[in-house]
Order: sequence, then structure tokens, then C-alpha cells
Amino acid sequence: MEEVEKSPVSVEEEEDTEMGEGNVDENPKTINQISSSDSESSDSEDEAEQNEQLLTLETELSTNPSDYNAHVQYIKFLRRRGEIERLREARENMNALFPLSPEMWMEWAKDEASLSNAEAVEKLYERGVSEYLSIPLWCEYLNYVQEHDPKVQECSADGISKARNLFERAVTAAALHVSQGPQIWDAYTQFEQAILLTIDQSDTEAREKQVQRIQSIFHRYLSIPLANLKSTLLAYKAWEVEQGNALDAESDNMDGIVSHVASAYQKAEEMYNARAHLEEQISRQDISESEKFQHYMSYLQFEKSSGDPARVQILYERAITDFPVSSDLWIDYTRYLDKTLKAGNIVKDVYSRATRNCPWVGDLWVRYLLCLEQGHASEKEISAVFEKSVQCSFSTFEEYLDLFLTRVDGLRRRISSANGDDGLNFSLIRESFQQASDYLSPHMKNSDGLLRLHSYWARLELKLGNDLNAARDVWESLLKTCGSVLEAWQAYMAMEVEIGNINEARAIYKRCYSKKFNGTGSEDICHAWLRFEREFGTLEDLNHAVQKVTPRLEELQLFRLQQESKFFAEATDKREQNLNKMTGERRKSGLTPIDEQSPAKRHKNTSQNQKKLNEKKSTQGQSLAKANVSEEKKGKVEKQVKEQQMKGTNPSKTRSYADQCTAFLSNLSFNKMLAVEVELMEVLNLKNLLKSRRGLTNLKYHNPLVISVLRTSSSRGRTHLQCQETSDHLDGLLTHRETRKREMRSQNLMMNSEKCS
Repeated sequence: MEEVEKSPVSVEEEEDTEMGEGNVDENPKTINQISSSDSESSDSEDEAEQNEQLLTLETELSTNPSDYNAHVQYIKFLRRRGEIERLREARENMNALFPLSPEMWMEWAKDEASLSNAEAVEKLYERGVSEYLSIPLWCEYLNYVQEHDPKVQECSADGISKARNLFERAVTAAALHVSQGPQIWDAYTQFEQAILLTIDQSDTEAREKQVQRIQSIFHRYLSIPLANLKSTLLAYKAWEVEQGNALDAESDNMDGIVSHVASAYQKAEEMYNARAHLEEQISRQDISESEKFQHYMSYLQFEKSSGDPARVQILYERAITDFPVSSDLWIDYTRYLDKTLKAGNIVKDVYSRATRNCPWVGDLWVRYLLCLEQGHASEKEISAVFEKSVQCSFSTFEEYLDLFLTRVDGLRRRISSANGDDGLNFSLIRESFQQASDYLSPHMKNSDGLLRLHSYWARLELKLGNDLNAARDVWESLLKTCGSVLEAWQAYMAMEVEIGNINEARAIYKRCYSKKFNGTGSEDICHAWLRFEREFGTLEDLNHAVQKVTPRLEELQLFRLQQESKFFAEATDKREQNLNKMTGERRKSGLTPIDEQSPAKRHKNTSQNQKKLNEKKSTQGQSLAKANVSEEKKGKVEKQVKEQQMKGTNPSKTRSYADQCTAFLSNLSFNKMLAVEVELMEVLNLKNLLKSRRGLTNLKYHNPLVISVLRTSSSRGRTHLQCQETSDHLDGLLTHRETRKREMRSQNLMMNSEKCS
């Protein structure tokens, strides 16, 4: 059998970056013209500089192995120097931490092609195509197998089978790629056509079978919405003509094409036309990365609405290749697969790649563990993924907590299930909890998350491990770091009460009732103890609790009063400062109460004055002289009112008086009136509160008098006030304030009447 011709797989043009290759067209005479001394000097300087750069990169990587850019620069530097052993080691070190780009995989495979055997190079290609979707990388892989695999070159049955399997894998992985998928299909059809040429003309059955195989590939090709469908149709018709079928190879009509193939082609063409504008958007080079990302998301929504999971998945793979470290994209991708494929090797592979590209996202690791459990993975595999996850750096400790709890959840479910792994036991759960506690306790002290962890741990120790002492040890360990958290004590006591250990619960109450908790927690634990003894204890137990709790409650009550008094005093001082500030500003501006009247009130006063003047005019008789006098007075009053309104509408102008004494007395009287009004209101409120409660234990008021009484009572060690004495004192204060208020009003009236006259 003749040797198979290599199918011309289309690969994008790249620069020749082979190691150690130089320009073969260099003129030897030109080189010889260079002075040997200058060459040696230049080489030594370059070598010193390169060694310094190499040392710098190695130092950076030893200090921070997670520096992606440093890895890339280090590999490029070693590749230029041609140090293949160190280069291979550098690539392996980087790939242990990060996935490599398709371009880096192609460079690696080319470098190894001249040094390693074909099997080693094929393994590199396999590793490369498993990390990202890359049509050029697949084409390179297919080309390499056809060129370097002896069995494929000899066209043996094993070689042809190997090549076909590889082509089918490439079709499954990449043939739905709308813009670049035709490269895979073209390579596949050309390979099969080359196989047909190797079959002897006399072997009619083998040739017919091969012709049918090629037809089947073309039919599949024409049913997929890809770019350049018309050229594909013309290529198919030309091939059919070569096989002796009467078709018009020059036109793109469907005459002579099998009906089901023609129908599939028309549908594919319609599907491509519906996606052409979306393909154009994500292929544009003149837009920003964020705009391209949004175009991908719009395209994905379109494909999801079409309902073809395979097309959605291939588009996600294309987006991932362009945005490999977008955590939002990976999360969206994995959620889609969880919803559509549920579980399987495909989903597991995607989660593995997601956590390699975005290891800092705790949610991806959590769902990766759930995916492994859903797929019935072994404990060894799950444990390895978990150990790898806890070595990553997350943004919050809550993510670590969620990861530990997910691990425990999976162990609990598998241990509890009837068909669980016999190799699992409760010690794995205990070890996971202990690991979580050791790591999180220093960072999540007094947090709800740490309480949730230990509560879950203690419950499993009691229910699944059947070890009450171990459960108590868990709570005691938590109280060492979270002893000021009321909920921790309450949960501990609730566990003891739930299993009927009343005496143990009472002992815990005795330990914590005198502790200081946030907010009203100190009072709450005292009342909780009394309620516990009423429900579970004897009369002696209740009396003992009352004797212990009552002094504690009185102490807390006194402390609250002192704190409130301090707060009230500060608030009163602040209010007085604000009042003094306002008074000073009014004195500077010369404003009076009349100036501060609203326009509506001034209008009302003017109307009332107008009405009174009209009544006065009607009662003065029919005398013309008296009427003239009345009209004259009315005009003067109206003029005064209008002037007052005009002045009132412009608050920026100060009110002027005939003499400075009047202005000063007006401002002074207003300020005094304001102060008296405020004091009177406070006294009335205090009086009403005393009448309703006859006590100030729970009174929250800012009056200085009450604060002074509170301080006096506190200094004497009282727990309540002598309300009657305070009430009598307020009665006298109220009478005094009312008298001052009446006097101030009288003075203001006299001043206003003198001013008007």
C-alpha cells in the first residue's frame, strides 16, 4: 500500500521561533569584516547582562512562585538562550501552578519535536488541547501525528484508526466553532480522501466503503452552521463529480443533492445568518476587552435561548480562551453545566480547569467538591482536591469556613448512607473539624461563623460519634476563644437540656450569669436562668437563682443609669451650646420675633388690622371732617403695614429702630422668652412623667435637674428616686416659670405699644 499523503491542515502563519536558529542568508564576508576583539568584548558584555537578568528572574520566582508574568519572562529568556533542560523544568514548574496558553504549548511542542520521541510530543499536545479550546493547536497536533507517527504514515490499520479517532475528538471539541471550525472539517475530509487514493482500484468494496465514509463526513459538515458554507458545498459537489455523479459543480444550487442533505444545509445556512452579526461583534479588533466580554455574554444568551447545549458549551469555551481568568465567566459556565449535564467527566473537567485558572474563588472549589461527590468519586480524589483548595488564598475567611463545612457535609452524607464507603469513619470528620478550628479560630474570634462551626461539630460528635464528652470538649474549646459571646453559652446549655442533663445545664448558668455580654446580654442570661429554674428546677433551686441574680440585676441597672446620666449630661451641654450660639447670632443680626414671622402670618395680621380700621371708620359718624381724619389715620397705618411687609420679605436686611435701647431690649426679651418657654416645657414633661410612673428609674430625659437628682441618688447607693420630693420641687419650679413667662409677656407688650406710639 502506498504511503499516505499528509493532509494540508491549515494553520495560522507564525513567526519562526525555533531555538538556536539564525538567519541562514547572512553573508559570511560581512561577518568576517567584524573585528574579533570587538566581537569578544560585546559577547562578554551581553553574557554578563543576560546572567544578571536571569538571576533577577530566578530571585523573583523564588520569592513569589505565583508571579505569572515572571514565569512567562523566565521561559522566554531561557528559550532565547537555548537552555533546553532548564527551559523544560521552568515550563513544568509554571504548568504545575497555571495553565499555559495555546501559543506556549505550541512553542513547547516544537522545541521538543527535535529532541524527544513522537510519543512525548503527542503527550504535550494532549496536555495543551485539554486546557483551552484552540483550533490552531488542534491543527498542529493533527499535522504532527500525520507527519511523525510511523503507523499513520504507513497507512496501517492501527495508524488509520488512531488518526480517525483523533480527528473525531477534534470534531467533538472544536468543529462547532463557527469561524474556525471549517479548518478541522477540511483537514478531516482531505485525510479521508488521501486514504481513498491508497486503495487499489480493483478493491471495489473497500473503495465504495471509503466513498461512503467521505460522503458521510461531508454531509455532517454541511449540516453545521459554519462560515463559508457555500464554498464547502462547491467542494462537495466537485468531489461528487470526481466520483462520476452528474452535478453542476460551478453553481451553489441544491440540484442533484440528496433531499435530507439539502434540507440540513438550508437550515444550517439560516442558523449561520442569524449568528453572523454576533460573530462579527466578538471578532472585532477595534473594541475594548469589556465590550468584547459583553458581546460574548449577549451571544451566550442567544445560544441558550436556541436550546442547543453543545453550541452553548463551545461558545463558553471560546469565551474562556479569550478571558481565562474571568471568575464570573467560569462561575456562569459551571452553573450552566450543573443545570444541563448534572454530573459527569465533562463537568468535572471544567471544574478542574476553572479552579486552575481562578484558584482564589472559594465558590468554585466548593462546587467542585460537590461535583465529585455527585459523580461518586473516590475518597482519595476528593481528599486531594480538598487539600489543594485549602492551600489557596481566598479574600475572606468565610470562604475557608464554607470549604471546610462542605468537606464535612460530604463525609457525613457518605458515612450515613447505607452504601457508603467502608473505608470512611468518623475520625475523618473529627480531623476536618479540628483542622478548621485550628486555622479559623485566631481569625474569626467571637464570630457567628466560628459558633456555627463548633455547634455543627458538637452535634455530630453527639449524634454520629456518640461521644458526649467529646461534644462537651468542643464547647469548652469554643468558650476559650468566644467566652464573651452569649449565643455560645446558650447553645451549650441548650445541648445539655436537650439530652436531659439539667444539673449540667444549671452548672453552666452558674458559670456565666455574672459575665459581661454585649448589649442587654448580661440581663438576658440572668432572666434566662430564672426561667430555666421555673421550668426545670425545684423551689430551692429557684430561690438560689433569685438570690444570685437579684444583686447582679441591681448592679446592671445602676450601671445603666450612670451611663444614661453621662449621656444626658453631654447632650444637655451640647444643646445649651447650640442655644447660646443661636442667641449670639440673633444679637449680631438684630432680628426680632416680628422679623421671623412667616409671610402667611404677616398677611393674617395685616388683614386683621384692616378689619379693625374699617370698623373704626363706620363708628365715627357722618362728619366729613371726622371721615377725613379717619382716612388719614387709615392711610398711615396701611403705609406702616406695607413697609413692614416689604421689610419682612427681605430677611437679609436688619430691622432698624429709633434708638439703640429699644433694639437691645427687643432682642433680649425674645431670647429670655425662648429660654423660659424651653424650661417650662421640660418641667411640664417631667411633671407628667412623675404623675404617670411615680419614679425615674427608667426615665430617659435630658433635664439637668433630673441628672443632678440621679447623680445624688447614685452616690447614696439608691436603686430608685424619691419621686414625691422631686414632684414637689417641680411644682415650685413650674409656678416660678409661669410667673416669669407672664412677666416677660407684659414687658414685651409695653415695649411694642411704646414703639408704635
